[in-house]
Amino acid sequence: MRRVLLRTALASLALLTAALSADASGRRINPADAAENRINPMSGNLPACDDPAVLGQITSWFNSREAKFWGPLQAVAYDRIKPIGFRPLGDDFIPRRFCSGRMALNNGTLHRVDYSVRENLGLFGLTWNVNWCVSGLDRHRSYAPDCKMARP
Repeated sequence: MRRVLLRTALASLALLTAALSADASGRRINPADAAENRINPMSGNLPACDDPAVLGQITSWFNSREAKFWGPLQAVAYDRIKPIGFRPLGDDFIPRRFCSGRMALNNGTLHRVDYSVRENLGLFGLTWNVNWCVSGLDRHRSYAPDCKMARP
């Protein structure tokens, strides 16, 4: 009985290893697994990090949250916007563009903002959306420590 279980376990492990085989970059080898080849395909075409629509969405959500819950802070400008990763999880995951930059607030302070633009996670899965974190202002520690979980 134990030999049968051992053989079954080894066969399962071999199948799992073959399915999860990856190249040197950690991405899966099988191109059929890519998000572009699904029944509901994803294009991988995402707006750039400094796209006004992306920064506008961050500004809108940040200003709304601050006004409703925390106080008078408002985002007024961005600089040093740069991409820090594109699809770092592999081709078979939802396409994401990771970005980082600085946000200037109305009180004169500068804070690092880390965000990702994610495909098909907007309204009804029809468009992209943004997941963001402002360093020093993650009061619920949703992306702790210091917005690290918002980065790749």
